[in-house]
Amino acid sequence: MTKNKGHEPIIDRRYQLEETQRATEIIHKAMGVAQNEIVNGAVATYIPELGKVNPNQLGLCLYPLNGDKICIGDYNVRFTMQSVSKVLMLIVALEICGLDAVFGKVGMEPSGEAFDSLVELDVNDTKPYNPLINSGALAVCGLLVKEVSFLDMLRYARNVCVDFDIELNEDVYDSEMKTCARNRSIAYLLQSKNIITTDVEDVLRFYTKMCSMNVTAESLANLGKKLANDGVCNIDGKRYMSSRTARIVKTLMLTCGMYDGSGAFAIKVGIPTKSGVGGGLLSVSDKRAGIGVFGPALDAQGNSIAGCRLLREISNELHLNLFYDPEWNKEDAGDIVMQEMEK
Repeated sequence: MTKNKGHEPIIDRRYQLEETQRATEIIHKAMGVAQNEIVNGAVATYIPELGKVNPNQLGLCLYPLNGDKICIGDYNVRFTMQSVSKVLMLIVALEICGLDAVFGKVGMEPSGEAFDSLVELDVNDTKPYNPLINSGALAVCGLLVKEVSFLDMLRYARNVCVDFDIELNEDVYDSEMKTCARNRSIAYLLQSKNIITTDVEDVLRFYTKMCSMNVTAESLANLGKKLANDGVCNIDGKRYMSSRTARIVKTLMLTCGMYDGSGAFAIKVGIPTKSGVGGGLLSVSDKRAGIGVFGPALDAQGNSIAGCRLLREISNELHLNLFYDPEWNKEDAGDIVMQEMEK
């Protein structure tokens, strides 16, 4: 959005969503389609507390930069962030520790492996592929624990998500700490490679507390909207992160945010998104909207199965794809390649 000489906002219509009532109708229809996917997924059970969650829940909050917030279904049900918190950890690490420090510990590439894999890390003499898988996030936590406390992170989460009811879910935290053998193995492997250089147990506690923060789909939409607006709140103009940090985070969300399903998701949906095994999805339609989704039934990659289908449906109908531009949308252009060959 820009301003004219009279200081009235001028909306770039390329980034304007459908009118609210029409957008709401589209989302309601998409919710019906997505709910049919729930039977094909299952809640995470390797963390016992997550196994108790009702898998049939589904909610969405879409918060446009221009227009009214749309909240449907179980958008205000609290769930734990799990790996969605990796976005918050990355933002803070980039801002406080700096780009060189962060990417001195982790890479920038998709892993092609499961989110909790340690195979490549162990076999190859390498650092974690990116900060949005468990090994990469643990490496980032190794930097953060030297600079900030969990309470500092909690305060930042409450502010950037505009949700002052975000709390540590003690039951989930205790459950995860009792069953985190795999993450503990990854963390000690990172220590053996001199990637984590502080107390491993402190890093594990910090990481697990971040994963165990209770949020809602609406909380995530508030965070997503700031990322969609270059790190700035479009209401009061307050900046929550630098432009560079927002850009890096969104890029990694697109390429790595859905684990070993990131490539297919980028093609089918085209919205930078970060998932968590608690059922959360944080999505950023750049210059358009922030989106939060909650759907605890997961697919084989650990992503919300109904949530992914929901985003796929609304991405197409509401033109949320990162690369969508109405001036370029020529799906009916015909067999251009063959025409060129025949010239």
